Amino acid sequence: MSEPGTVHLVGAGPGDPGLATARAVDLVSRADAIVHDRLIPQALLALARDGAELIDAGKRPGEPGLGQEGINQLLIELARAGKRVVRLKGGDPFVFGRGGEEAEALADAGIAFEVVPGVTAGVAAPAYAGIPVTHRDEASAVAFVTAHEDPSKRESALDWEALASFPGTLVFYMGVRTLSAVAKRLVEHGRSGDEPAAVIERGTLPGQRVVTAPLSEIAAHAAEAEIRPPALTVVGAVTALRERLAWLERAPLRGRTVVITRARAQASALAAQLAELGAHVVEAPAIRIVPTIDRPEVREAVERIEAFELICLTSPNGAELLLDALRAQGRDARALAGATLAAIGPGTAAALARGGLRADVVPERSIAESLAAELVSRGVRGKRVLIARAAGARDVLPEELRNAGAEVEVLTLYETVREELGDDARAAVAAADYVTFTSSSTVRNFLEALGDSRGLPPRARVVSIGPVTSSTARELGLEVDVEADRHDVEGLVEALLRDAGAGQ
Repeated sequence: MSEPGTVHLVGAGPGDPGLATARAVDLVSRADAIVHDRLIPQALLALARDGAELIDAGKRPGEPGLGQEGINQLLIELARAGKRVVRLKGGDPFVFGRGGEEAEALADAGIAFEVVPGVTAGVAAPAYAGIPVTHRDEASAVAFVTAHEDPSKRESALDWEALASFPGTLVFYMGVRTLSAVAKRLVEHGRSGDEPAAVIERGTLPGQRVVTAPLSEIAAHAAEAEIRPPALTVVGAVTALRERLAWLERAPLRGRTVVITRARAQASALAAQLAELGAHVVEAPAIRIVPTIDRPEVREAVERIEAFELICLTSPNGAELLLDALRAQGRDARALAGATLAAIGPGTAAALARGGLRADVVPERSIAESLAAELVSRGVRGKRVLIARAAGARDVLPEELRNAGAEVEVLTLYETVREELGDDARAAVAAADYVTFTSSSTVRNFLEALGDSRGLPPRARVVSIGPVTSSTARELGLEVDVEADRHDVEGLVEALLRDAGAGQ
């Protein structure tokens, strides 16, 4: 019988995946089983390793669930099977998360456990709404209260008189349905009906909405705005600071949904930039990168890499995989010391730099034609040239170099394979304001996954990283609305920002 595993009670944060702790990310990526709440960010669950068991233990209105006893027993059974278990809970597991009950059950069963705190919504949602829960001039204390119980019932677990007289900020969790009764109870017990209050729906998430009003009117305003769970309520003088401190609404891409179609492994940097600018980012990868560096011809080319006087890299993936192929044979960047390194653009040059190499040639325009022209102008006649690239890439570069007298060898380091779009991704694409394409292969494979170009919503604007990608998009029936001047991720973001600003 295997030794019992450990259960990690992990706080996932309030919703924005960027607020998950480094410890949470590490544990999720190594877990054998993840038992998660319903509203856990998909970006966090996507970090689970292949083969990990994902179990949705979330409660849904009107549907039977595991119940707390069932969840406790499931955690015990998974641990006794010798698995490393992550119990992934929204916010912080010990702040209205019933993590204490789960820890007690594990302790009683003799199961080892760890508690990983998370950012609680009671702090994060107000912060994203521009409301500091404490302030030297306005509130020196804050109280976190669950409003999940019915305040109108005869016996309440809450001391309403104490809450009404509390000298600071009140933050009520889970109180949408009971908001009117909560406000009434506070006023009845002495809290001023004129005190500022706010209700925050989907705090820290792209769809965050905030309603503010005096305490006596907040329930009516929230009902008029059709505020729905998940939401929390803030009562106190600090709420009035929102008018000056509401920073999220000022983000340039706030309210815009942007679809990223590049491979999942390469999407994170672009997604992070867009999210920082306020966009709701939807990752709908059209392709998957499949390395082919274990092929005999790649190993053979790496063995004689010193024979090439010029090495051309036509993508960041190619640059990274060439270095991987060197490492696989116990070699490193020193093997390229005698060659001129040519990168098709700044993104590829940056990939080389991460491996300790500086590109000798980077054309002004990140297209094969420009790289070929630059190299031909420097003289390539009689030179042995290696072009490391993807399968199925255009033959412009090798043909131009051969025509100029070079001895060219093309080395395929990876293939791009189409990714299928799930129902969630399709629904998100249907609501998109922008769809970004970073290569011709992302255009072709994304449209194949959709069915055809008519799968894009009419309002969605197409953003292309450069002229080659744009040409492919037009050939396949798309209208390209935005094309980057600089043909890299930063240039694409700059172009999108200009277009979004022009549309405001």
